[in-house]
Amino acid sequence: MAVKVWVVTMVLLYRFCAGFGTGGDQATDVLCLGSLDYNDALAKAIQFFEGQRSGRLPANQRTRWRGNSALADGRQENVNLTGGYYDAGDNVKFGFPMAFTVTLLSWSAIEYQGDVAAAGQLGNLRTAIQWGADFLLRAHTSPTTLYTQVGDGNADHECWERPEDMDTPRTLYKITADTPGSEAAGEAAAALAAAYLVFKDDSDKGFASRLLAASRSLFKFANNYRGSFQSSCPFYCSYSGFQDELLWSSAWLYRATKDAQYLDFLSDNQGSSNPVNEFSWDNKQAGAQMLATQEYLGGKTELARYKANLDSLVCALMPNSGNVQIQTTPGGLLFTRDSVNMQYTTTAALILSIYSKALKSSGYDGVRCSAATFSQDQIASFAASQVDYILGKNPMGMSYMVGFSDMFPKRIHHRGSSIPSIKVLSRTVPCKEGFSSWLPTSDPNPNIHVGAIVGGPDGNDQFSDSRGDSSHSEPATYINAAFVGACAAAMGQKHSVKLEEPVNDLTPTSSY
Repeated sequence: MAVKVWVVTMVLLYRFCAGFGTGGDQATDVLCLGSLDYNDALAKAIQFFEGQRSGRLPANQRTRWRGNSALADGRQENVNLTGGYYDAGDNVKFGFPMAFTVTLLSWSAIEYQGDVAAAGQLGNLRTAIQWGADFLLRAHTSPTTLYTQVGDGNADHECWERPEDMDTPRTLYKITADTPGSEAAGEAAAALAAAYLVFKDDSDKGFASRLLAASRSLFKFANNYRGSFQSSCPFYCSYSGFQDELLWSSAWLYRATKDAQYLDFLSDNQGSSNPVNEFSWDNKQAGAQMLATQEYLGGKTELARYKANLDSLVCALMPNSGNVQIQTTPGGLLFTRDSVNMQYTTTAALILSIYSKALKSSGYDGVRCSAATFSQDQIASFAASQVDYILGKNPMGMSYMVGFSDMFPKRIHHRGSSIPSIKVLSRTVPCKEGFSSWLPTSDPNPNIHVGAIVGGPDGNDQFSDSRGDSSHSEPATYINAAFVGACAAAMGQKHSVKLEEPVNDLTPTSSY
């Protein structure tokens, strides 16, 4: 009888955890956090970037269905623009979101180095950061030049082919003193400053020195030649303006250098940093507020307003705060829009995780909203609930990460994944064949793109797993980049929780 009771209890607990997010009752959080393999999820999330690589692949490439591609990028202007990442399911390299990806990966490595190392993934994460940072260094060819895109986006989107077969124009786009784009230059500056912090303690100081010098140069370019990227880009144009990238990059450069000029910039521009409800490749306000708040908590009292704005973001995200502005789906997923929603979910989870950590290390009790006060643990648990939802604790009972668990998206909107590998089908697959034979088929993709996190479900927690539904089934580097840090934080939270005695009551308490 005792065995039967235990089995029934565990089944009910599994169903409870899978159907609802954590973040309410601490006892529930402790029990539910234990049922997912965060180590495996972290490893797969990082491996995803190998499937997005452009250029000549190394011998230790783990995503074996990929091959070399775009080996002549930049040649028409006598520059080397090989390498870097394809941002999503297409074959164009967009420098603006690629730089954001590098920044987020670096931030994850900085904040959660111990957790990532404990999972045996620090080397792989550093490699992913370096692959993107190397491209950004090559793209910054003069103090007032930054290449921001390789490939004709319109032609590429009219062609369904593997990157190894690519025959669409590899058109080059760049910003200069005459055609500035402070957003792109500022984000690249942030990326290289953050990457510098990852590599600065290496015995070979050459790479880190190059990163920091280029970061300083790019910030100067962005600040001295102010102009919006919206007027000089064909894709991934900025709609939030460039002030957020200037704040974001100055915050990273201050963290990297402790140079007073960057602190002064942050202090003098607090008035332009208003409360926001999202953190994305376009809008970096929340990230800048987080970095500045960390400096405030460390004693830089002149940055106090940033913490107030960041507290407003927490209240906008946390359920039952009285200030909530971002809704959740019935299954508990933060939901801002019905298009690639996971990018906003993962970045919110990352910000909440880092803020919880900063509050705890600084001795703050939590964040007070109009209807509730949230402790550091409650903020961290809610962030972990978003990771859990992505990994399978959702009404669909499926992981939104390819290759994680037994049920995951099989028909992702990704050219290379959806056409047999060039190592299997060695002939060229032209555009028209790709569109007629591989895009529309209902068969699962022949190549499992391990670690890819798709755009996610709709507002009712439903997901059709359709290759043609790009807004829900397409992965992107900046989704995975934010997830890496959020997953590492959830893993660290799980390891820090200890059950002193059995927990018998699963009823959520009204603790907030």
